Amino acid sequence: MNITMYDASVPVYIRMLKNLSAIMKKAEKHAKQKEIELDVFFNARLAPDMFPFYRQIQIACDLASRSVARLTGVDVPSTKDDEKDFADLHVRIDKTIAYLETITAEGIEGTEDRMITLEIRGMTLKFTGMAYLLNFVLPNFYFHITTAYDILRHNGVELTKPDYIGKPDSIG
Repeated sequence: MNITMYDASVPVYIRMLKNLSAIMKKAEKHAKQKEIELDVFFNARLAPDMFPFYRQIQIACDLASRSVARLTGVDVPSTKDDEKDFADLHVRIDKTIAYLETITAEGIEGTEDRMITLEIRGMTLKFTGMAYLLNFVLPNFYFHITTAYDILRHNGVELTKPDYIGKPDSIG
């Protein structure tokens, strides 16, 4: 059996975004137990020149939703980056998952050779659908999920690799 474009994208995004939401809930519980304001985690970053936690979540959600839109050839969803707290971030994750759940396998199959062109920081990037997914979106998606995890872990939230990967029964 071959892996499909759908298998490599939508279920992966959904699983990791659900794991991210669970990680955030652990952070909220930790903050409450330790009497830490959640804004500390919300605005935390690993280095001064890196995006803060909340921006990592925004970017991960955007990568997931925008990539499937580009691959399926529909309008790229527009999302305001106006989250103010963890509750808002959970809503963003939930909306992203809901959007991803509307994408069918049939809608994304056969997009391996679709040409994807992006304008990023004054550069024009051109990919085939498969190269876009495997070499651009997925590495970036995992980078931002991992960085969000690392920010919380760095700030004392007791997280483990299974929190990141998910429960064995959810892996498939």
